[in-house]
Amino acid sequence: MDPYRNPFAPGAGFPPPELAGRDPILEMARISCGRAVKGKPARSLMLLGLRGVGKTVLLNEIGNIAREREMLVSQLEAPEKNALATLLYPELRRVMRSLSGFEAAKQIASRGMGALRNFASIFKIEIGGVEVGVEAAEPGLADSGDLQHDLPDLFTVIGEGAKAVGKGWVLLIDEVQYLSEDDLSALIVSMHRMAQRGLPVVMVGAGLPQVAKLAGEAKSYAERLFQYPAVGALDEEAAKLAVRKPVEEEGETIEDAALDSIFARTKGYPFFLQEWGSTSWDVAAGPGITLSDVERAYPETLAGLDEGFFKVRYDRLTKAETQFVMAMAALGDGPYPMAGIAKEMGRDQSSLGPARANIISKGMIYSADHGYLDFSVPLFAEYLRRRGE
Repeated sequence: MDPYRNPFAPGAGFPPPELAGRDPILEMARISCGRAVKGKPARSLMLLGLRGVGKTVLLNEIGNIAREREMLVSQLEAPEKNALATLLYPELRRVMRSLSGFEAAKQIASRGMGALRNFASIFKIEIGGVEVGVEAAEPGLADSGDLQHDLPDLFTVIGEGAKAVGKGWVLLIDEVQYLSEDDLSALIVSMHRMAQRGLPVVMVGAGLPQVAKLAGEAKSYAERLFQYPAVGALDEEAAKLAVRKPVEEEGETIEDAALDSIFARTKGYPFFLQEWGSTSWDVAAGPGITLSDVERAYPETLAGLDEGFFKVRYDRLTKAETQFVMAMAALGDGPYPMAGIAKEMGRDQSSLGPARANIISKGMIYSADHGYLDFSVPLFAEYLRRRGE
């Protein structure tokens, strides 16, 4: 069928044509944003899920929800090697400048800009490789050099300014698992300060499943400060809706048997639904998509995933790390006991610590439970077994 009319959107962070099965999470965000603006206590959220389940899409949608309520919105992605202070500085500056445009917040924003200059100076913030190089301007505010003391100061100024003009601030952070323990602690302490002072600041983070554990280890009260909705595979009804509705909105049809086949093989993972739906549309002669079209599209879909989605991640592993994940996959589907991995590799369990830590730091696997690991990428074990055949 006409590729220009193909409604599917396979790609990192691309919004799907039908955001199915995520209404409960979006409603949580609406309630938190709405309560914050009204001056009511509002819990922040931490979205937890594997790769390709749509966490980034949800962050974008939550940003839209916040903007509809005329809230200030900042959106960041935590890189693997960058300090939180450097990451946040441009957004903090932008938000404070926005607040300075309101008469009721001018004085607060001015004080905040002084605090931000202190912050930039003491943390030696660099933008584009060039140190900002400013002099301290607001003695005693955000100038201790300890992020757990200074970041709450800056959040407080923004919260007070937003409250003064009847607004709120939503901070969206993707890939939270890449933050250092100190940086994550500083964020949690900052949000705790916001809760204690009743300021209209909400944080929505997204990351791999281990983020809940990391947050709890950073600060014990994090489990009460955040809600931790799981972003997983879609159930059968939502998965089929995510494929069928975009097709029907283009005036076409798709057979029930075709939807059954797509759901069975993708197991409801959103990224794979988009990939297979897109390829099925392109190979179909029309009118509509049949089971035969879907079956013909499957090898092409799988080859595309293997050479793109999966291979990009596989190529980041060293030889020793590759042996580790291949041993995991050889055991079937996870979670995988460390003892079983060691036995499969013919190694002592204690000798596998460095490889395990490195693969976790690359976001490829995570600690599913004490002594157990699992892949952070859905269906990755099947990919590894295909490579080993």
